[in-house]
Amino acid sequence: MVEYAWLVPLFPLVAYLLLFVLGRRAQEGVVTAIAVLASLAAFVVSLMILSEVQANGPGAPYMFHWLTVGSYTLSMGYEVTALNAMMLAVVTFVSTLVFLFSKSYMKGDERFVVFYQYLSLFVFSMLGLVISPNLLQVYIFWELVGLCSFLLVGFWYYKPEAAAAAKKAFIVTRIGDVGLFIGIMLLFVATGTFDYAGVFQAVESKNFAIDWISPEAFITLVAILIFIGAIGKSAQFPLHTWLPDAMEGPTPVSALIHAATMVAAGVYLVARAFPIFAASETALTVIAVIGGITAIFAALIGLTQNDIKRVVAYSTVSQLGYMVMALGVSAYVASVFHLMTHAFFKALLFLAAGSVIHALHHNQDIRSMGGLWKKMPVTGWTFLIGALALSGIPPFAGFWSKDEILLGAYASGNTLLFVIGLIAAFCTAFYIFRVFFMTFTGEFRGDKDTWDHAHESGPVMTIPLVLLAIMALVSGLFNSPVTDYALADFLQAGGLHYGAHPEHVSWMPYVATLVALAGIGLAYLMYKTKSINPERLANGALRPLYNLSYNKFYVDEIYHYAIVLPVVWIGRILNFIDKWIVDGIVRLVGQGTYVGALGLKYAQNGQVQTYGLITVLGAVVLLGAAMYAIGGVR
Repeated sequence: MVEYAWLVPLFPLVAYLLLFVLGRRAQEGVVTAIAVLASLAAFVVSLMILSEVQANGPGAPYMFHWLTVGSYTLSMGYEVTALNAMMLAVVTFVSTLVFLFSKSYMKGDERFVVFYQYLSLFVFSMLGLVISPNLLQVYIFWELVGLCSFLLVGFWYYKPEAAAAAKKAFIVTRIGDVGLFIGIMLLFVATGTFDYAGVFQAVESKNFAIDWISPEAFITLVAILIFIGAIGKSAQFPLHTWLPDAMEGPTPVSALIHAATMVAAGVYLVARAFPIFAASETALTVIAVIGGITAIFAALIGLTQNDIKRVVAYSTVSQLGYMVMALGVSAYVASVFHLMTHAFFKALLFLAAGSVIHALHHNQDIRSMGGLWKKMPVTGWTFLIGALALSGIPPFAGFWSKDEILLGAYASGNTLLFVIGLIAAFCTAFYIFRVFFMTFTGEFRGDKDTWDHAHESGPVMTIPLVLLAIMALVSGLFNSPVTDYALADFLQAGGLHYGAHPEHVSWMPYVATLVALAGIGLAYLMYKTKSINPERLANGALRPLYNLSYNKFYVDEIYHYAIVLPVVWIGRILNFIDKWIVDGIVRLVGQGTYVGALGLKYAQNGQVQTYGLITVLGAVVLLGAAMYAIGGVR
C-alpha cells in the first residue's frame, strides 16, 4: 500500500473540489457526508500504510519529473517513512472526527459548504506536507497550510476580532516562513538538491559547494533558519502571539489547528529534518532553550485566562514547547510520541469546550459557567479524561509521553530545562483543572435562561468526544513498558537513532505524577472547596504577578510600541515624502508645463500689437538678466 500513499491527500482534495462544484446550495447532510467519507477513506488507507511500514519498513521515494530549469531537473512525488506513516494516521483520524463534530456545531451557518471546503483543503495541505520528499514541495504545502488557517481563523470575517486574528496569524507566521525559505535556498545552493536524502547525505559528509563559511557554521545557520519557520508555525516564543488570538475562528477549526495541522507542522518539520539539527550542537541548544522558554511562558499565562478556548490554546503553546525542548535535547522519540498523544487529548479538550460553548449559546467565559456536569455528563466525563491526559496522570496518554520528555531533559544533564519542565507540568495541571472545576462543578453563574436551555450535545458531537477520550486513555501505551516501547522501535527503524534512549530513572514517574497532583490539588482547593480564595490572592500580594500573567506579560503591547508603531510612523513619513515631495515635484513639472503651454496658447492670437508687447517684455527680461550678470551699470 505504500505506493498508493498519494491517495491519502487525494481524498480530501477530491472532497474540496466536489464541494466547490456543488456550491452553497448543497444540503448540509450531503456536504458532511462527502467530507467525512473522504477523510475516513484517507484514514483507512493511512492505517494500511502504517501496517505495511511496520511490517516491511519504510519505502523508497516515488518521484516524477515536474520541470527543468537550466541543467537542473526538479522532481515532485511522495515518500513514506515511519514518522510520516504515523502522522498520516493521526491527522486523518483527528480530521475525520472534527469533520463529524462540525456537522452540528456549524449547523445553520450560511457558509456551511464553504466551511467544509476550507477544512478539506486544510487537511489536504497538511497531508501533502507530511509525505513530501523534498523541501521545496514542503514549502509549497507549508504556505498552503498557512493560507487555509487564514481563511478558517477569519471564517466569521464580519466580526472585527476574527478578521484581525486572521491577519495576525498570517503576518506573524510569515516572519517564520521567510527564515524557512532562506534556509531552503541556502541548502539548495550548497547541495544542489531539495531532496531530504541528498541534503542529509551532504550534511553527514559536510560537503557543500560554498566557501564563504565553514561547513559546521553553515549547518548551524541553515538549521536555525529552518527552525525559525517552525517557531512561526508551531507558535514558539517569541512568535507565539498569533495562536491564542486564532481562537476567534470556529471551535472545530481550533481543534484541527491545534491537534493535527497548522501547529503540528512546525514540530513535524524539525523532526523530519532532524539529521540537519543533529549535526549542530549549537542549533540543538537554541531549540532546547526556545522550547523550554515557551513551555513555561505559556503555562504561566494560562493560569489566569478566563476564556475556555484561550486557556486550552495556551496549553497548546506550552505543550509544543515541550515537544521542541525534547528535540533540542535529542529526545527525538519522546517529542514525536508527545506530538501523537497531544493530538488526541488536545482535540478532545477543544471539541469538549466546543460542546460547552454550543450549549451555552457561544458563551466562552468560565466565570459565567458552573454545574454543567448535571446537564452535560458525556461532555464532562470526556473533558475530565482530556484534562487528566494533559496533566500527565497515569495511565492516561500524557503521563507516558510527558514523562519521556522530562526523562530526556534530565538525561541531557540540563537541570534547568528539567526544572522548567516540572514547573510547567504543575501549572498545566492547575489551569486545566481550574477550567474543569469552574465549568462542570459548583453552581451555574450565568443567567437562568441559558441554564434552562443548556443540554448535552447530540450523538454527532458526543461520538467524536468518546472516541478521542478512548485514544487519550490508551494511546500512551504505544510507547510504554506494556508494549516494550514499540513506538520507539518503529520510529527508529532503518538506523534513525537520534540520541541514545535514556535509561529510565525509577523516581521520575513518581515525581512527575506528584507535581501534577499538586497542581490539581491546588485547583481543587481554590475553585472547588474554596478553601483558598483566588480573588483575595489575585488582589493581594500576588497582584503584580497576576497582572503579568493576565496581560500575557504584555508581549503584545511591547510588540505594538516597539515594532508596530515605529513601522506605522515610518510608513507615514515615507507616505508624506512620496505624496508631497516625489509626487509634488512631478506635479510641479506638470503644472509648470501646463501653465507655460497655456500662456503660449493665448500669446499666439494673430494680433501684431500682442506680439510687439511680448517682444518688448522679452527684451526687458533679457536686458535685466544681462545687467544682473555683469553686476549692473557703473
